[in-house]
Amino acid sequence: MPDATLAAEARADDGPGTIQALMARACESGEEGYRLAVLVEEALSAAERLDAGTLREMAPPLKRLNGVFARADVPIGYRQRVDRRLRALLASVDEAYLPEGVLPVHDVWAAPLRERVRVAPSAELTRFVRHLASLSAPRPSRAWHRACVTLADEAAAREDVAECLRALAEDEPHCPREDGRHTATSCGYHHLVDSHHGDVARGLVWAAALTGGPDAVPRLRAVALRMGTAGRDLYEGPKVAGAAINALGAVDDPRALEALWRLRAPVTNRALRKQLDTALQAAAERQGITRAQLVERSVPAHGLGPDGSAERVLGDHTARVAVEGAATVRVTFTGPDGRLSRTAPAAVKDRFPDELRRLKALAKEVRATLSGERARVEGLLSEDRSWPYAEWCEFYRDHPITGAVARGLVWEFQGEDGRWRASLGAPGGDAARVRLWHPLRAAVGEVRAWRERVVDEQVRQPFKQAFREIYLLTPAEEGTATYSNRYAAHIVHYRRLYALFKERGWQSNFLGRHEGGLHGEARGEFGGGEWRACFYHEPVDDDGDWTVEHAATDQVRFERRHGRRWREAPLADVPPPVFSEAMRDVDLFVGVTSIAADPDWADRGEDRHAAYRREAGFGALTASAEVRRAALERILPRTRIAGRCALDGRHLVVRGELRTYRIHLGSANVLMEPDGAYLCVVQGRRPPGTLYLPFEDERLSLILSKAFLLAADHKVTDPSIRRQLGV
Repeated sequence: MPDATLAAEARADDGPGTIQALMARACESGEEGYRLAVLVEEALSAAERLDAGTLREMAPPLKRLNGVFARADVPIGYRQRVDRRLRALLASVDEAYLPEGVLPVHDVWAAPLRERVRVAPSAELTRFVRHLASLSAPRPSRAWHRACVTLADEAAAREDVAECLRALAEDEPHCPREDGRHTATSCGYHHLVDSHHGDVARGLVWAAALTGGPDAVPRLRAVALRMGTAGRDLYEGPKVAGAAINALGAVDDPRALEALWRLRAPVTNRALRKQLDTALQAAAERQGITRAQLVERSVPAHGLGPDGSAERVLGDHTARVAVEGAATVRVTFTGPDGRLSRTAPAAVKDRFPDELRRLKALAKEVRATLSGERARVEGLLSEDRSWPYAEWCEFYRDHPITGAVARGLVWEFQGEDGRWRASLGAPGGDAARVRLWHPLRAAVGEVRAWRERVVDEQVRQPFKQAFREIYLLTPAEEGTATYSNRYAAHIVHYRRLYALFKERGWQSNFLGRHEGGLHGEARGEFGGGEWRACFYHEPVDDDGDWTVEHAATDQVRFERRHGRRWREAPLADVPPPVFSEAMRDVDLFVGVTSIAADPDWADRGEDRHAAYRREAGFGALTASAEVRRAALERILPRTRIAGRCALDGRHLVVRGELRTYRIHLGSANVLMEPDGAYLCVVQGRRPPGTLYLPFEDERLSLILSKAFLLAADHKVTDPSIRRQLGV
């Protein structure tokens, strides 16, 4: 009988025989995809018109229909609509029956509940699982919360839920090859949670948080990390990761806050980062503090003592994990004879392998926290924040990890007279408030004095502070009003640029020959998230390839947060610290990725970008290059090549035995005198390891390495350099 005829008869005659025939037709049709969904919906529309008594008689064909549909390949949009109606009918005819497909058939994480349903089905357990599957939002309502706990207790399912969460956090995903679902597209990749079962997995995560409380925190964090970051052979699951993040935000325990803090660095998915911010905001509001205060109060100490170290006795040896400065975490071993070693002795490796593994894991976690704190504290330079002195001491100066960063920085302390006085580290006595010193607020003489002191005392700052670049609004930018062209029209290596966006915490779309891939916009937040800088760029090569090798830079614009929206703001309204820090990042993006600083472009002859490279590679100095010059003024007199070096405008002039060289302070490109010939030095020797640098700067290190190499040019053995020197 044709489908249309059968459906028409069902509408005309609601008898169970006709409806049962319609269900049988759907089961036996052999259809897949949306065609099967249409057939099933026809059967459901007829069944929904039956009275309760007659509908109960239809339980067997309904269950058969459910089984066929659950195993069919149906697009998720059709599946969700049909599942909702089919499960509602099944619940009305058999309360204890759990429809096939609510729990995944193969996924490892669902095994504990799946086994309970198989061995000891009950109406209470079915109601609980249905409740888990009803969660279709990242954060459930309070009514869902209350019902979840009640239903879990009625079904005695707390242990099953905890075991499911453990499997989500730790067990290997199910391999599609094992059930015949393996295809060429799934080769080598596994889904821990299939997209069809995202809602029930999300409900399970929340149930684990609500019934397990603080004990569930480590596994909730593991699920968020596992499902929210790209793995080599595991697809991401943002739906489940978001549930774990939001559930952590709902757990009222310090360990949950620490877990959220530790997720800030590895989670880069834009949607998940928003949920992470929301979870932190909700936790902060519960405690009556700001989100920024919550973040700084939840920085983990990892069990380290006030001096930033922790010791473990392993037989006759004492192992020590210690924070040494703002960039180093070291593991050392002291033997019974008092000798110190940086490698684990054989006795420790043989007798205490588990303890040694835990010790190395601790050191790795401390390094990650230390790196995150350097980035977080540096971000404070764009904020207008100050702290009560006691609060600053507790969460900055005296923290075993944050303190290693704070003690290498210049801070300003407000006295009883209201005046701010700068100090390196923390002064003796007391103060009313504390804020991070920024050279933007200081006079030229004060900045010069701090640079001299940092160099004289050989302070290695956690990030560039005393020598920090300052970017002020220019007359040209005042004229354009809403955008800056200061860093427009540069040709950059695109993949390096994109990687640098990620490294500095900017979000950007990826350029390519796809929809939306011809216009790039990178966004970075400043001023505690109240301001956003937008850096525009676009592909510069159109050779028909899908990959973009080079990009051209364009405007920088600024936006201000208004509730949940962003609105463009005139440059004159942007706070000076926000403008300076944002433009500093853009300067870094261009300076590091520009082809002007790439020695490989020297051999391209009259390439179409050759004019740009000549102009940018030897042109006027940017703010970062000016700071490099200021650092060299103080570093060079302390080196053994001081007599052979001089700073001349935008160049470091180095006098060798064979030639004299001019090293550009921006690009590190080298010209030889007297003819101005370009010297290609792909990588000079590193400057001596004992040479002090006040801050980490790859270009400064490169300039110094080339200077040391060329000051002794008669000792150069590299044949390519000797050929260019004419020897």
